[in-house]
Amino acid sequence: MTYVMSGDPDLETGQAILNGLPGAGADIIELGMAFSDPMADGPSIQAAAIRALDAGVTLKKTLDQVRTFRIEDDETPIVLMGYYNPIHHYGVEAFVQDAKEAGADGLIVVDLPPEEESELCIPALQGGLNFIYLTTPTTDDGRLPRVVEKASGFVYYVSVKGTTGAGSAAVSDIDAAVKRIRKHTDLPVAVGFGITTPEAAADVAAVSDAAVVGSALVNRVRDNLDADGKAGPGLVDEVLGFVGDLAASVRKTQSKG
Repeated sequence: MTYVMSGDPDLETGQAILNGLPGAGADIIELGMAFSDPMADGPSIQAAAIRALDAGVTLKKTLDQVRTFRIEDDETPIVLMGYYNPIHHYGVEAFVQDAKEAGADGLIVVDLPPEEESELCIPALQGGLNFIYLTTPTTDDGRLPRVVEKASGFVYYVSVKGTTGAGSAAVSDIDAAVKRIRKHTDLPVAVGFGITTPEAAADVAAVSDAAVVGSALVNRVRDNLDADGKAGPGLVDEVLGFVGDLAASVRKTQSKG
């Protein structure tokens, strides 16, 4: 499962990356909705959001990118990831309807806990969109049933404390956490945060249902900008090549299992 920021570093390049992800090996795409105050994200994804906003991306243009993607691919799931503020300003009912029409399959909105499910979770489910909740190392057995009660699609386990890109967890700890989550839900469990190499992705995928790679991909975008902050000629190929390496490593491990 790959995370990229919509419109990073510009709308055309972002579209090319998005369109190329399935062919490179991505099974599910998490598409970031740029926001000026992404509190759960570390410096890499914060910078990606700023690049996208500076390039003129909006929530409407993000949905347009999904529509364009769907012209050629009507199968690969797309999960929109972001924060409630832009959706609230867009209008919840209109957003759910437009996101579904554009071809999105689900939402991750990190600043809406289960106690706020009436704000977006329930409208999303009623509108045909999965709503994915996050669990963390501090989500105990008393809290887990409430978190997964209305969850759909899959459960996203944040394997480290802190923001995206903030270190990594031991695979043994991830394995134990996934097993604990599975006691409370039959949904697949995806694991993210801190997965930066093909080897790490394979290790995590071996003990979960999906390994989510985000900051490492966003850093490939950053590292292939020219001196003016524009997309270099090899940027798209570099990002998709890394996705291919991730997918190959994961599938090699799966084939051994």
